Order: sequence, then C-alpha cells, then structure tokens
Amino acid sequence: MFGSLGFTELILILVIVLIIFGAGKLPQLGEGLGKAIKGFKKSVHEADAIEAEAQAAAQQQMAAAPQAITTAPAQAGTVEQPVAAAQPATRV
Repeated sequence: MFGSLGFTELILILVIVLIIFGAGKLPQLGEGLGKAIKGFKKSVHEADAIEAEAQAAAQQQMAAAPQAITTAPAQAGTVEQPVAAAQPATRV
C-alpha cells in the first residue's frame, strides 16, 4: 500500500495520533495539512509560470537582437569618439 507499510502499521499509526492529539484536534490537523499541501502546489505552479515568462522574454530579446545588429551600422557615424588629451612631451 505505502511502500513497506501495511494495513496494520497504518492503523497503529492512526491510533497513536488519535491518542496524542485527541479526536477534537484531528479535523484541525487535517485542515492545516490540506492548506499546506494546497499552498505548496500553488507556489510550485506559480514558480513554473514565472519561469515560463522569463523564457518567453529571453526568446523575444533574442528575436529582437538581429534587428539591432542590422540597424547599428547606419548609426555608427553619429557616435562621437573620445579624443585623447594632448600631453606635453618630456625630454630625458
């Protein structure tokens, strides 16, 4: 059933949990466990969605990159080149 746990072992674990927490706390424990599992699944799903969005953005950037390369030579003449400052010559 659950790996090496048989039916008898599961019943024994349930009885021990019932003795420790009592019958009144079991619904609260089940509810808390259910919310925790639901929250975990939601966060994993959101992480996958965020990762998919990042991959889509990267693909869009890669698609836009060839367009930037083709327009760069037309704008190359307008970029100013820095001029080195003239330094006085020193004699030794």
